[in-house]
Amino acid sequence: MRASVLRDVRDIGLEERPVPRPGPREVLVQVTSVGTCGSDTHYYEHGRIGPFVVEQPLVLGHEAGGVVVECGPEATRHAPGQRVAIEPGVPCSVCAQCRAGRYNLCPDMRFYATPPVDGAFCEYVVVHEEFAYAVPEAISDDAAGLLEPLSVGIWASRKGRVAPGSRVLVTGAGPIGLVATQAARAFGATEVVVTDVNPHRLALAEELGATGTIDVRSGSPAESGYEPEVLLECSGVPRAAADGVRALGRAGRAVLVGMGGDELPLPVSHLQNFEIELTGTFRYANTWPTAIALASSGAVDLDRLVTHRFGLAEVEQALTVSARDETAVKAVVRPQE
Repeated sequence: MRASVLRDVRDIGLEERPVPRPGPREVLVQVTSVGTCGSDTHYYEHGRIGPFVVEQPLVLGHEAGGVVVECGPEATRHAPGQRVAIEPGVPCSVCAQCRAGRYNLCPDMRFYATPPVDGAFCEYVVVHEEFAYAVPEAISDDAAGLLEPLSVGIWASRKGRVAPGSRVLVTGAGPIGLVATQAARAFGATEVVVTDVNPHRLALAEELGATGTIDVRSGSPAESGYEPEVLLECSGVPRAAADGVRALGRAGRAVLVGMGGDELPLPVSHLQNFEIELTGTFRYANTWPTAIALASSGAVDLDRLVTHRFGLAEVEQALTVSARDETAVKAVVRPQE
């Protein structure tokens, strides 16, 4: 099969590799669409993210969907021909975090495109059958892969305890901010205000359900007078996080979703005086059934996020398109093209 392989910083190209064989409870999936993520671009540009360092050739890509073409000898969940979305991390299932239901925090998680585990910018992948989810025809091939970033938005809303009537501030209108916006509305939030510096993305946020937007080039959320109960910080920009926390009302909840630097200056007096809860998120757990339900019902529109499509030989262009086109939101790779 063909695979797009990161060989070094800014050195990525096609290679021929053997088609993987499914283990006893695994399925072999022909990959039809893979979304590009900021983490993929970061590995391409820097060769590392925090403690995760690319030390050997690595296949990137973890937002994947496809079609089951072969089942391992003990795999009974799917039959060949079934369209699936892939949850790209398989935990150990026996550690303290897994047994407590927090499998996203499993220290032995094997996650696609996180060194040294290969990802899905290739024609075929294997995955444990329990982490391949059947998708209905109402979900497109591209949307099947984008259930992964939607899961990030769902997890953020769960961590922020978004509920009917909630007032939510989403900082950052990139792909994660846009799915977090839609997830918050689906969870019942009646007000969702989105901030960014890109007018195109702010307009898209309104199209996808935001009740208001703020261009932070001309003012901060706190200056707008909006007082949310929940902050979903999706930009990874330190100033956006600090300004978002300042906007929160008493007993508000701040959820840090976007990944920026290792340290973050925050308004501690505001946190203390308003008794604001502050938490982070790391991936997700048990989100795919909800994501499938939201996408298939039309409550969330994932296809609207896709602005660019590339073939497997064009992964480098897919990873860098946002630097060339300010209207870019989500690029996807079609490995069979």
